[in-house]
Amino acid sequence: MEGTLDALDLLDARRFRIVVRRLADSLGYGTDHSPFLGSGIEFVQSRPYQSGDPVRVIDWRVTARTGQIYVKEFESPKRMPVYLVIDTSASMTISSTRKSKYATALFLAGGLAFACLDRVSPVGVIGVGERGILVRPSLSSAQVMEWILRLKMFRYDEDTRLAARLGEITPSLSSKHLMLVLSDLHDPSALGALKRLAQIHDCAVIQLQDPAEVNLRGAGLIRAREAETGREFWTHGRRQHLNQEELTASLRRSGIDHLLVRTDGDYVPAVRHFFESRGLLGRKAR
Repeated sequence: MEGTLDALDLLDARRFRIVVRRLADSLGYGTDHSPFLGSGIEFVQSRPYQSGDPVRVIDWRVTARTGQIYVKEFESPKRMPVYLVIDTSASMTISSTRKSKYATALFLAGGLAFACLDRVSPVGVIGVGERGILVRPSLSSAQVMEWILRLKMFRYDEDTRLAARLGEITPSLSSKHLMLVLSDLHDPSALGALKRLAQIHDCAVIQLQDPAEVNLRGAGLIRAREAETGREFWTHGRRQHLNQEELTASLRRSGIDHLLVRTDGDYVPAVRHFFESRGLLGRKAR
């Protein structure tokens, strides 16, 4: 059974682009002078002067030491490709507020995509539900809009396949990538898959959480039903709280940056600080 996201249905393509553009500007604010970054070009080596080399690149220190004219060679730093790994499973669409975890993930994905493109980092997307969505990294903002708007469609019965999907995709990635995962992490095998992913790639996880999930902490014994399978089970609110703490600690021990985002609050300042403090977005192109 398919549906669309009400929060996104209210916006046509043009207005949605404006919204995520503003979000990108908000997320990127303050990251231009990140202490983790150097200048726009990087020094590679000094080499002997050749006819036509500009005077401004002469390496005066090496020239003075050797008695021969040397010039500095520079290159623009290569931008690391970025994959937005978006959980499209049914559990992401359940909501106790106007905006679901899935809608929040799509707004964040759009904002992060444009923030990365502003910094000349190619952006791709991996959908980790059953639909097997894969868009290779590109610098095309039109392509970004195309897949974001396509993701408005979702299935109420789509299973979680975060671990399996990462296992299928990552062997094909020949170079190092920045993997930005947006998920509620309801897949029990997700933690192991993320740890393996972080051994090769830079990995950051934005975990989406509905306020009803937070309120379970003091609820005692609870009868619940899985969104994807319909399986009913009993659990305890305190157990859910402890599991979240253990998950957060385990991710951080594995060197995976982790941020918990509630769907009912103003998450932009927290997300901006998360990326700014880690220098993950990079310097904005000028």
